[in-house]
Amino acid sequence: MAQSTSAEKAPAGKNTVTLIDNGTGRSWDLPILEGTEGPRVIDVRRLYADTGFFTYDPSYGATASCDSNITFIDGEAGVLRHAGYSIEDLAEHSDYMEVCYLLLHGELPNQAQRREFEKAITYHTMLHEQMMNFYRGFRRDSHPMAIMVGMVGAMSAFYHDSTDISDPYQRMVASHRLIAKMPTIAAMAYKYSIGQPFIYPRNDLSFAANFLHMTFAVPCEDFNIRPALARAMDRIFILHADHEQNASTSTVRIAGSSGANPFACIAAGIASLWGPAHGGANEAVLQMLQEIGSKERIPEFIERAKNKDDPFRLMGFGHRVYKHYDPRAAVLRKSCYEVLDDLGKRDEPLLGLAMELERIALEDDYFVEKKLFPNVDFYSGIILQAMGFPTTMFTVLFALARTVGWVAQWKEMVEDPHHKISRPRQLYTGYAKREFVPMDQRG
Repeated sequence: MAQSTSAEKAPAGKNTVTLIDNGTGRSWDLPILEGTEGPRVIDVRRLYADTGFFTYDPSYGATASCDSNITFIDGEAGVLRHAGYSIEDLAEHSDYMEVCYLLLHGELPNQAQRREFEKAITYHTMLHEQMMNFYRGFRRDSHPMAIMVGMVGAMSAFYHDSTDISDPYQRMVASHRLIAKMPTIAAMAYKYSIGQPFIYPRNDLSFAANFLHMTFAVPCEDFNIRPALARAMDRIFILHADHEQNASTSTVRIAGSSGANPFACIAAGIASLWGPAHGGANEAVLQMLQEIGSKERIPEFIERAKNKDDPFRLMGFGHRVYKHYDPRAAVLRKSCYEVLDDLGKRDEPLLGLAMELERIALEDDYFVEKKLFPNVDFYSGIILQAMGFPTTMFTVLFALARTVGWVAQWKEMVEDPHHKISRPRQLYTGYAKREFVPMDQRG
């Protein structure tokens, strides 16, 4: 998927902005870069060398940290596309395996490519048997995300034949292994937490169905996989597969920029995802709904959410990027009803509470004015709970789905001949130089 980018071919001096230092009267022309879509970007790579200035952008809210051809988001319009394909079309007409191929290669596969890719993933799903001992080293009540971080990092100790990042073949093998083994690691983390025996992967099942089987089957009876649930699981995986340069993806890229092996980089991404402001948001939605308790109390909590002095926040509303309805939320809203219908849980109290909360919030001028629309986390938690997942597994499922995005972004960065180790700068606000005072002279 080697494509020339606008950042590589934009000529300096053409389409520029001028930076003026009013104190000295000096000025500098900074190139403007244009991507396929999205805001134009001011190229400040030579800013410090030419001017002696840094830029100041805490949390990188207005900074493009890289150029990428994987995922495009337009938060104002509520658009999410992978390699040009809308998330709505992919969720409706594709499946997770096809989306994985798309993210890794930049094109949808033909039939032969699909078969070859699916076989490569299917036959990498088993874990090295010695890794089972690692699970037993964790406390029984360990959070599954803690287990995930440890197990994925440990893969680098078992798969030495795919840690040479300079070898394209090893990069691809590592990519396949991570995508294939993450469901096995996740399911076994769950089984360990509830004291049930591990269930090994089956090569005759689809990616999503295999994960559900490893998670919920037991050796003493047959497990019937409900097609509606497997499809909903697959759709959740698609909707979480990649989301541009978010916190965990940026963590993977920063870790990878040092030349770290891919397993260590993905473990770093999982650790970043663990935070409640990122991957833990759907768990927080359920906790919020349980706190509200009934439809009658919704107005009370709506007013609390408006009060800047009240720590309560409506979880599942608004997004750092989207200033419109999250396109993934619209897809999951439909899946939510399908799952509950299939399970006979259409009268699920939490769903009724969620729907009423959504209705009231979207009719409230405060939320409309601030563009606080439901996001993907608002519905995913309800679906996952209905399917039988405990809340501790919600972020694990996010990590499972996002692995392909992390891998694709890592692979793109490593294969970029211009990439360097990431090294953000700072605006120092501490003491200036001070003289050391011996202990006996300090007051």
